[in-house]
Amino acid sequence: MYISSGYFGNVHFITVTQLPNLQGIIETMWEKIVGRKKPEFQNVEDARIQLKQQLFTQSKRTLMILDDVWSRAHLEELLFEAPGYKTVVTTRDSSTIPQNTCTRPYQLPLLGHEDALSLFCFSAFGQTSIPSAADANLVMQVQAECKGLPLALKVIGSSLNGEPHGTWLNAKNKLCQGQSISSYHKEGLFRCLETSIDSLDDVGRECFLDLALFPENQKVCADALLNIWVYIRKLKWQDAFIMLLELASKNLLNLISSSGRQATISYGNASELYFSQHDVMRDLAIYLGSQDSIVHRKRLFMPKKELSLPGEWQMLNDRSFNAQVVSIHTGSMAENQWYEMDFPETEVLVIHFSASEYFLPPFLKTMKKLKSVMLCNLSSKRTTLKGLDVLSSLTQLRNVRLEKLDAPSILEQIKVMQKLDKLSVSLCEGFGNISTFSNSNLQEFNLDHCSDLEEWPLDICHMPSAQIWSITNCHLVGKLPYDLGNLSSLRMLRLSQLPGLKELPASIGKLEQLEFLDISLCEGLKELPEEIGQLQNLKEFDMRECSRLRRLPRSVCGLSSLKHVICDEKIGHQWLRVKASSIPNLRVEIVEPQFTLDWLDD
Repeated sequence: MYISSGYFGNVHFITVTQLPNLQGIIETMWEKIVGRKKPEFQNVEDARIQLKQQLFTQSKRTLMILDDVWSRAHLEELLFEAPGYKTVVTTRDSSTIPQNTCTRPYQLPLLGHEDALSLFCFSAFGQTSIPSAADANLVMQVQAECKGLPLALKVIGSSLNGEPHGTWLNAKNKLCQGQSISSYHKEGLFRCLETSIDSLDDVGRECFLDLALFPENQKVCADALLNIWVYIRKLKWQDAFIMLLELASKNLLNLISSSGRQATISYGNASELYFSQHDVMRDLAIYLGSQDSIVHRKRLFMPKKELSLPGEWQMLNDRSFNAQVVSIHTGSMAENQWYEMDFPETEVLVIHFSASEYFLPPFLKTMKKLKSVMLCNLSSKRTTLKGLDVLSSLTQLRNVRLEKLDAPSILEQIKVMQKLDKLSVSLCEGFGNISTFSNSNLQEFNLDHCSDLEEWPLDICHMPSAQIWSITNCHLVGKLPYDLGNLSSLRMLRLSQLPGLKELPASIGKLEQLEFLDISLCEGLKELPEEIGQLQNLKEFDMRECSRLRRLPRSVCGLSSLKHVICDEKIGHQWLRVKASSIPNLRVEIVEPQFTLDWLDD
């Protein structure tokens, strides 16, 4: 049946993956279809019942696309029948699809020669045909070895972009030695895609293999990945960011901007960026990183979520593991479910879990070299952590990232760790319930989506070493600490997406080292303090979508170091007058409002 492009009033796309959070997916379906905040569902069945009731009240025809489905049992929980509601399912296994009169299966073929060549050339040369300067015969040979598989065409084409003739010839020779590829022939695909990693240097290869620490098709804050490269791979932050963009350019990961803004290198940009990876690319990273025996691997990770730790880990718990980075992905874990294990060389620990209560692994105390830890709850509700006393033994810990947790108890442990130099708290509750919080060594402090933050803990600005302060998506924040100016070492201040913020404190003028200021999407701000003109080192100022801000203070004419302002049209005219009269080298970038609420998503 032919369906015109205007047939469905609503079309929504959701990736399911091999190990989906079914309740979380139904909650997402609710928000996309119903268009308002979800209720508190008790379980998957309750969520199904309530969503089905809503579907019968919808007037618009709705098409739901469920991508990358692995299990019929999972699919059946996500299928609904209602007037005007249809579902398209993509899967690599036809047995996943129920066979009935309502099903219309379609076997998607591999790309034909013409389309395959067009996609390959676009990835390799930025155009859909072979350039006249290229060796056409060699290009055709490499393209043919991809066997019409779109992912191979994209990744291998991107990896050869700008490479010399010898690299192309080497890739062709390696591809010719591999097995033939079908859409489900993973071993052959690995052999094909492995040639794309050859274009990376040793550091780039290590960075690619680090991607396997994170779940497939999961949107992950890019800052979490950059932390690993900065602390463990010894890259400078900007070099790590360039590496991120290089891997994205080669289609080895996908970059996603939380606000729809273009990905550019600047202070704080990593807080806006998320990445995801195709499951095949993650499997390739796992495959390449698992060549050594378990106890000798540099990376030890669980390829998928399990109820407990892998049994093979338990079989070797009398040995010391040499892993530099460890990634764990489980459901709820009690204290007695952890094995006794020894990790004397581990510097990074990433834990993903889905639970209302979670006990930290007691073997954390064996990680004497641990520098960076990420604790990420993937369930729909926030998690209470237990076993926090183990944190006090981590004397080398420098970086902590917390996502979707009840924060007070863990932050009480963290705030006494005076060697800690970076703390990131996202989607957590309870930060405002902490009476005091200070750290004399903390260099970077990030808060994002802390929905109950309204009152600031005492001494929150006693961070004399802090160079980066980022407070975003905290909707109840109505004012900032009056002593903000005590952050004397601050070079970057992000105050983005704080719609309740009414004013900036006058003490902001004391931030003599400040180079970057972001107040974007602070819709409640009506004016800037005159003291802002005292920021003599300010180089970049992002103030887009501050809809109530009507005028600039006269003092901005004294911002002689200012190089770049990003703003809306109405305030942009005032900046252009400032440029003409006082700051001739100023670049005024006027942007259109995005009209998106994506940044409200958890």
